[in-house]
Amino acid sequence: MNRFFALSRTTHGVLDIANPAFIAVLWLGQYPPLSTIFISIITAFAGYTATYALNDLAGFSVDQEKYKDGMNAGYSVESSDLRYPLAQSKLSYRSGFLWFIFWALIGLIGSYFLNPVIDLILLGAFGLEILYVRLLKVTYWRTLLSGLVKSSGPISAIFVVDQSPDLWKVLLVFAWVLFWEIGGQNIAADWNDIEEDKRVRAVTIPLVFGPNKAGLIALSMLTLTVIISAFLPSVSNLTLTIWYSILTVLIGIYLLIIPGIDLWRHQGDGRKAAFLFDHASYYPLANLILITLYVLLF
Repeated sequence: MNRFFALSRTTHGVLDIANPAFIAVLWLGQYPPLSTIFISIITAFAGYTATYALNDLAGFSVDQEKYKDGMNAGYSVESSDLRYPLAQSKLSYRSGFLWFIFWALIGLIGSYFLNPVIDLILLGAFGLEILYVRLLKVTYWRTLLSGLVKSSGPISAIFVVDQSPDLWKVLLVFAWVLFWEIGGQNIAADWNDIEEDKRVRAVTIPLVFGPNKAGLIALSMLTLTVIISAFLPSVSNLTLTIWYSILTVLIGIYLLIIPGIDLWRHQGDGRKAAFLFDHASYYPLANLILITLYVLLF
């Protein structure tokens, strides 16, 4: 099973579940019924598991070319030797495809019970993920697609707890996730794969703009993420004090801004990109813990 979990980056996927969980609790102002939580966890796990597997399936041939001479050490939340098991021929393409189909169906069934609208979001995320992978050698603007895919989870969570959410509030959540994904995940991950991407003539932000500008772009995205986080209480049915905004900003400074500055200052050190990626991966979980404390205490 380890090969299948490596295909779906399960360690990272489990962390990602904290993002829709945080948004759902923030939006509703409390935890939903246990039955909803149970179905949502299964559905979210299935959705992330299927999407990450689809990434490797869609990029199979390019990944083989990228990693034919071996791969780098990776970053701590995705540092398994089994990374990219398809490209390493440790898992057959057919097995990987069946794994994707299984979890995609679980995700679609769970989404239907939660809110049929989420089925459309999930199917859209699958399509965008394929397009994102196919644009590796075409344009660095594909990073926006990465943000769209990653935002599908939190946006879906909104439709779990609110059948007709306010559009502007949805867009605020979308912007928060988009900037976090670009600055803390996508650019950092591409930075970590610079040498491998050079082999296939990939078009990524670190390769196109160089370390200085890429570092500034990442830091700018992370700064916008932290600024927007201060306004996220406006989407909640829970009355959150100014202290909540202060605390969420402090979380962002510690997990996003400081690692982002560190990456920009030490541009030649790929370990700084790994450091940023890891810290940014825990950002949604930290916010989930914060909102949980507010729900329990206030």
